This record gives sequence, structure tokens and C-alpha cells, in this order.
Amino acid sequence: MTETQHVIALNPYRKGNKGKVFSNSMAVYDKVIASPEIRKMIQQIRGELPIPKVNANDAQAVKKAQDRLKSELPFFCPHYGIFKNNVRRQENAQPESFMFQTIIDVDDREYVDKAIEKARELNCSSGIWNGSLLHLCYSARKKLHIGIRLPVGMTIEETQKAYCEALGVPYDESCITPERMIYLTDKDSEIYRSKMWCAVLPEKEILMRRQAFLDRGLIVDGRAGKVNSLQFTVNRADADNSLQLKVNSNDKNNENNRLSGSDGHPAVSAGSAVQPAQSGNSHGADAPHIGHSGGNQDAGGLGAREKNLIAFDLFTQAAGLGGMEIDTVGSRHSSLLAIMSAGASRVMEEEELMKVVKVKMPSYYQENDCHQLIHDFYAKYADSSKPMSREVMRVNAQAEKQAKQIVNSLQLTVNRGNQQVNSLQLTVNRADANHKVQSSNLKVQSTDEDYPDPPEMPKKLPKLVALLISKTPELYKPAVAHAIFPPLATHLWKTRFRYIDNVEHEARLMMLLLAGTGAGKSSVNRPIDFIMEDIRKRDAENLKREKAWKDEMQRKGANKDKRKRPENLIIQEIDADMTNPAFVMRTAEAQEHFLYTSLNELDQFDALKGTGSQQFRIMCLAADPGNKYGQTRVGTMSVTERVTIRFNWNASTTIQKGQRYFSKVLTDGPISRINFCTIPEREIGEDMPVYGTYDDAYREALRPYIENLNKVTGLIECKEAFQLAIRLKDENAEFARLSQDRTFENLSFRANVIAYLKACVLYVANGCKWEPEIDEFIRWSEQYDLYCKMRFFGDMIAKENNYAEKSSKRGPQNLLQLLPDVFTAQQLLAIRVEHGLDAKGTRMMIRQWLHRNYIERASQQDGKRDSCDSCDSFQKLKYRHDGMVIEH
Repeated sequence: MTETQHVIALNPYRKGNKGKVFSNSMAVYDKVIASPEIRKMIQQIRGELPIPKVNANDAQAVKKAQDRLKSELPFFCPHYGIFKNNVRRQENAQPESFMFQTIIDVDDREYVDKAIEKARELNCSSGIWNGSLLHLCYSARKKLHIGIRLPVGMTIEETQKAYCEALGVPYDESCITPERMIYLTDKDSEIYRSKMWCAVLPEKEILMRRQAFLDRGLIVDGRAGKVNSLQFTVNRADADNSLQLKVNSNDKNNENNRLSGSDGHPAVSAGSAVQPAQSGNSHGADAPHIGHSGGNQDAGGLGAREKNLIAFDLFTQAAGLGGMEIDTVGSRHSSLLAIMSAGASRVMEEEELMKVVKVKMPSYYQENDCHQLIHDFYAKYADSSKPMSREVMRVNAQAEKQAKQIVNSLQLTVNRGNQQVNSLQLTVNRADANHKVQSSNLKVQSTDEDYPDPPEMPKKLPKLVALLISKTPELYKPAVAHAIFPPLATHLWKTRFRYIDNVEHEARLMMLLLAGTGAGKSSVNRPIDFIMEDIRKRDAENLKREKAWKDEMQRKGANKDKRKRPENLIIQEIDADMTNPAFVMRTAEAQEHFLYTSLNELDQFDALKGTGSQQFRIMCLAADPGNKYGQTRVGTMSVTERVTIRFNWNASTTIQKGQRYFSKVLTDGPISRINFCTIPEREIGEDMPVYGTYDDAYREALRPYIENLNKVTGLIECKEAFQLAIRLKDENAEFARLSQDRTFENLSFRANVIAYLKACVLYVANGCKWEPEIDEFIRWSEQYDLYCKMRFFGDMIAKENNYAEKSSKRGPQNLLQLLPDVFTAQQLLAIRVEHGLDAKGTRMMIRQWLHRNYIERASQQDGKRDSCDSCDSFQKLKYRHDGMVIEH
């Protein structure tokens, strides 16, 4: 009898990224719902337990705290078992992983008890709902989730409407989206679970259900039209289109977490067609798993790519395991973990690494522990949207080049029916089209370019961002989405935001666009012009007042009384060629308003350099709250002021110029404080991008946002932005720990502040209302900023840091303590070299240690008393790891 397979798209982490889900076994699901932490959270959400630091008598505060806790719960997606790249988006839902099930959300407590009884009744009826009940579970707020099987040929929407009508509860249209997520609740909240809940259906039933959709002109998961260019033709009873997914667990035969009714009664009535919950065992090491084609493939079905095999060897060396036997019992777990941590997981998808391990560590591959280790590592740490370290990029490029040489001379053809599989491409006939399945999801600009493409901008954007880039060609939209923030923030006056370190910041934002010659850097200008219209109008009036005063002063003689400089001469937009004294004067007269400028070339900042490189100091101070800057002069006509710099700006330059401009101040602070963006290079001969029309409708749509920015002052608290900053900080720290990239970590600190301030600007512009789209947009914005900094300056900063750290990082160390209790002369030599000592002193050190009875010989290659061969071994008498002191 074929074992029932179960799979669930789940994010098992508290405060997990809502955009990420991972295909797991039901064992992971059971482990999460059985967690005491989840149980406690559910009790707090339902008011059964108090929430720490929340006044139980303040109903509003309690509700907010409960809402926050609910948003932190782990969650799963009931409709699909696989999302491409583990990204929870509608377009990423893989049609071949459709589960043919949905969840009815009973969101009114008065219907809950009635719905439970009616669901049991429908399940035992003779109609289309017979045997359809899969799951009954209380929601986080003690409402109800009902999991049901879709009738054959019915879509999610049709099933939801029909079942709600039969159940007698309101229909919720938000429950029908492919990427819909459900928060998990604790084990005690589960009323009933069928053995077919989140189960992969038998092959014949899958084929029948898919054909029913195809007969209606839909695709195999009941959606209309093409999804990711993937369609299926099901016309043979023996077609190999069964959905079998490889899922892992720590125990091949997991104990079933049988869940009885929460009230102590059976979940279903006697005679029900649905059986009690049964174990859904996860698969062993040899279980087949789903490929991109939806076919049944084993982990080595297409074989490991040559590039991945080469990369694995290179990362083995990078992990310090070169030349060692990594498939040895006792050390293979830690060896594979070290190889993945070195970067193998960054250049291969989980399935690809599994194929490589099958080749490189065949013995360990047979163990369940191997599959579980890989799966858990990818679930927790893999995030392709984060920047790669330079070492990982170097290894990836080297592997690509070596593999290309091999692949160019190798064409492997394997006949499988009418299909051909070669080392470069898998072609599968589906409907009337041939579809190419890429062997690697790693995005690189070309085979000769070793740096991946920048993170892709979210499709759903905050309303203000969507408006401002609406007239911009697609190619330029990411650059414009960054460029709009300095001019928007310039409208804020005496407005502060408390960052996660408890320091209050104003919206100090600077943006530099680095792109090639002719790339379209001027694309940012028109949106900026519209944003700055109201400020420029006021500036024009004050410039007239200033000019009139200057003309009057020139007409009067030197000894005549002269009128004082006009008051309230607030001029925010300054000229690109302004001198340092003029900058100080404009700042003093601005009455704590921001100054702003937009520079066509970065080197226009040189006008501010004054004595020394003051322009870099101004850049640094402009980002720092509570800064002080100014000048003191003796002359009565000279500017003597001490001010706090509030200076937002946009600038652009070529990549090479930008690198040269900052080459002398790489580690002095300006780079980390500036928001960077870029424009990808277009293909030669590509069509010219066409802009939309910036008209009065665009101006009027923008006006309410500008008015919101102008009218707000004081300390603004945005809890959503605050929590987002904490999550992004944690994500960056996690990546830094895994990559061990000090440059990335240092740059991420300021990048997170910039992202937080952007979120606050959007919040204020939207009338102090948070939009869900802000979350994903700000995450992308920070990742894009860090991508540019690491791409254009990462190597330069690392080199500068290495040069500056040539002085000793540590004091003297007891080298004997660093050695194992039994060591060779070669190991001692390696320790000496690592600590900057010459190799020649190794023999003298051994003789001294022998003479002082620190060590004794354990074995000797040469019988001569004073000889010291590299293969000689020694035993420590003192400073042993076991704490013993051996008397000689």
C-alpha cells in the first residue's frame, strides 16, 4: 500500500518574514503547534493570560498588544505546497503543487458552534460535500478555520461560495487568493484532522482533477490563463505527472500528534466517512521529490551540474576541509554544515545542493540527518535577496568559468520517451509549447559578470511611491523610487522620529545615483521637480527680497547707514556652486528647515570643501542628529555662525567617478550615510525608454501628500516602522554572522537607519497611516542600498580595512594552549605562521619546550636526539585541554 505523503508550505518562525514560506513535512507543523511558546501566545491573544508590560485595565492597549502577538505567529499557506524560491507571492505559487484544498474562515463567534456541527453534518451527507472535511481548528481569537477538499472541477472561489452558503455563514472573498496565509494556533486548538489534510493526492486523482480544470479552459490549478508560462496536457492514464514532494524530518517514522476534540468529544460523529487523524510519515532519504516540471525525479534525476560540483569543491577548500575525507562518520554533519556556511548555499538552490551531496558524500546522503540538515539550513538562513560576500562571488565566478569550459565540450543526451535532457537545458512538451527549465536560479548579469542582479522591486508599492514613479519607464523605476525621498523629507520641519536605539532622528536623507554614461540618470529629475514646486515658489519670493536688499546696499556709500539683512529669509534649495560661508549662512537663516540641492555631477560638492575636505565632513554631519558646524571670523562683514546642519540632497555620477571621489574617505563615514542606487546597463540597440506625461493630474494627486508633510511637527511615533527596523536589523545581523563579512555588517547599521527614516516619511506623507505595502518596499529599499554599496565599494573598503589593520590585533598568546594534547611539528609550524612568526624558529621552540618539560616526544621519524622532522609528534605535559599536568 502506497504511503500517504504530506507537505505544507509553512513559515515556522515567530516574527517570520511574511514574504517567505518553506515546503515542510507535517512533523514540522506538529512541532510548531505543540510548542509551549505558541501555546502561551495563543492564551495571551485570547485574554487567558496577561501580556507583560501591558496594563490589563487599558482595553485599547491590550487589543494592540494582542494584534501585535497575532502578527508574530508562525503561518502556513493551505492552497499550494511549493512557492518558487520560497517567496510567498501569487505568481510564485507552483501550479503543480496545488493541494486541491481550501480553508473556510468563520470570522464571527456566534457562528462557530453552529458551523462545527454543520460541517460534520455536511461531511456525512450524500451530496458533493461527503467526505470533504479535512480539518477543524480554532483560530487565534477562538473563531474557526474549516479545511475542506475542493469538489472535482470547482475552483477555490466557487468552493468557498458554495460551502459558505451550505454552512450558513458569510462568504469572505479575501480567502480565495493563491498565496493566502493562515496563522497557526496551538495543539489544543485543533478540533479534528483528517489523514488527508495537506496530503498529496494519489496520481490518478490528481490527473482527473487537473483534466477537469483543463476541460473548462483553465490551467491545472483552476486559475485562468498561463501562470509562469506553465501549462500541462493530461491525456494519458499512465502520464508521469504525479506530485511527489520530498519532505524531511528528524525521525523517519514520526509519532503522530493525534489531536482529539478540545471539549473531550470525538471530532466527528459515528459513521462519518472521515477517519480520525493518522500519521503522515515524512519520507526517507531516497524518496522522490518534485522537479520544476512537476514530474517524478529523484535527487540525482538530472544529475548534479558540473558548475555546482566544482563550486562545492571550492567551498570545501574555503571551509578549511581541502584534501580531507568529508564523508566520514562522526564528522560529516559538521563538514557539510561548514561547507554550506562557507557559501555553497548561496550559489545553489536546495535541490541542487542535494544532487551535489549525493555525488560528493554518497554515504551521508543515505542518512535522514543529511536531508534534514540541508532542509533546515535553507529554511532558516537561505535568502537570495541578500547581497553575497565577495568571496562567495569569486568562487561562483570561478566555478562558472571552469564549468563553461567543460560543458562546451560535453553534450549529454538521454532518451526518455520523446523528451531530451542535456547538460544545459531540459525541454518538456506541455500543451503546444516547449518550456526551458533553468538549471540554476542564481541570477547573474551574464556568464562573464560575477555579480548578481540587484533585488527586484516589489510589484505592490506604497501609494505615494506608485504615484511618483507612474510616469517613469520600467528600467528607471528603482532609481526614481530611491531619489524621491530626499526632496520629500525636505518638507518636514522640526519633525523627529525615535529610532530603535532610542535616539531621535530627523529625516536626514542623501541619495547618490551611480550609473554608466548615457544610462538615463536624468530620469529622476521630473519627479523631484514636482515634489519641490512649493518650496521653490517660496524660495523665489525670498530670493527677490534678498536681491533687492543687496541692490540697496550697493547704492549706498560705505559710510552711510545700511539696512539690516531681511528677516525670515528662508531659502531651502541652494545652488550647486555655493561656498562654505554661504552654506553656513543659508543654514542659519533656514530656521531649522532642511536645505536641499540636486547635483548633476558629484564633484560639484567641491565648492563646499573650503579649507581641507569639508564637503565630506558636511556629508557625515548631515546624517548625524545634534551635529554642530560653523566658522568663526574676525571681520565684521564675515559670516560667524555655529549651526546644526540639515542638508538633504540628490546627486548622480558615473560609477568610476564615484569610486574615485570617495577613494580617500572609504572608511571615514560618508559612504555608509548615503543611500545609493543604480540603473542597469541596457542591451546595445535596445529601444529607447518612453516617459509618461507629467501633467496637472499628476500634480494634483501629489498635493495631499506634500500637505501632510508640511503640516506635521514634533515627535512622531510609528510603531510599524519601529518594529520593521528591528526585524531588518535582525535579518542583517543574521546574514553578517553567516557571511562573516565585516564590511557588510558595518554598512548595514546606517542602511537600517536610512530605511527606517524612509518608512517614517511615507507614514507621515500618508496622513500618519501605515500601509502594508510599506513593509516590503522598505525591506527591498534597504537591500538595494546595501547591494549598491557592496557592489561598488565593498572590495575597496575591505582592502582599506585590511591595510589599516596590519598592526597586531592581539596581545601575546600561549601557543602551547592552542595546540592539541598530541600534536605534530607541522601543526606547530602552522600556528607560528598564523601568528606572524617565522618558520625557522620552529625547531628551536620545540627544543626549548622539551628542555623545560612542557612537552615530550610521542614518536620520532629520525633516531637522532636533536632532529625534528615535520612528521614527529609530541605530547603536552602542561597546559593540556583535559586539565592534567603530567610529571616527566
